[in-house]
Amino acid sequence: MTAPPTLRAALYWVPSQSDTLLTAGNIWLGRDPEHAVALTQPAIENIAEITASPRVYGFHATLRPPMRLATGWPEFLAAAALIARWIEPFDLPPLAVTDLGGFLALRETSPCAALQALADACVVGTDRHRLAASPAELARRRAAGLTAAQEELLLRWGYPYVMGCWRFHMTLSRRLGAPEMARLRAPAEAHFASALKVPRKVSEIALFTQRGDDPFLIAERLKLGA
Repeated sequence: MTAPPTLRAALYWVPSQSDTLLTAGNIWLGRDPEHAVALTQPAIENIAEITASPRVYGFHATLRPPMRLATGWPEFLAAAALIARWIEPFDLPPLAVTDLGGFLALRETSPCAALQALADACVVGTDRHRLAASPAELARRRAAGLTAAQEELLLRWGYPYVMGCWRFHMTLSRRLGAPEMARLRAPAEAHFASALKVPRKVSEIALFTQRGDDPFLIAERLKLGA
C-alpha cells in the first residue's frame, strides 16, 4: 500500500505522556497533538501569533524531519519500530530556554552523543521510505542560504539540517526581533522552570503525521529498547 501523496511523516522526540514538560510545552504552544485539542495559552501579549508556526508541528524535538512517504505507512512504521528496538533509553541532559538564532527554544545544556546517534539512526533507518524532494522543495530549502555541507546533506537526505548539521531543539516561537526576544524570554523561563528541574530520560520516539496543511498529530509512540 502506498501512502497518500499529501501525507507527511516525521520522527520526533516528545516527553512521555506523564511528564510535566509535555504539559508545559503543549500549553505554551496552545495545542495537544496527541488528542488534537486546542489549549489555553499563557497570558502573554501576542503569544498566539508568535507561536503560530511551531503550533502546527506540535511541541517536539526533530529526529527525522518531515518527509513524504514513497512506501506505505506500515513499512515506515516497521522501520521506525526497528530503530527504537535497537536503541536503549538514555539520560537527557538538563534543558534550558535559549535564543537559537532568533528563535526561542529549549536546548540541552551539555553535549549528548546519544541524542546525536538517535537522530542519525532515525534519518538513515527511514531514508528508503522517503519520497525524493521535488525541485520546488529543494528551491525552498536553498532560499535560506545553505553552506556546502548543508547542500550535500540536502541532496543526500532531503534536508540540510541533519547528521553533522543537526541540533537538538524544541522550538517555542517564530523568529523574533531583539525586543521581542527580550520581552518573551523571562516569561518562557518562568513557564518552564518547574518542569525543567525534573531529570528525565529519552525512552521513546514518536511518529507524527500531517495530511495536507493540517497540523501534525502523534500517530504512534515507540518505546526504546522494547
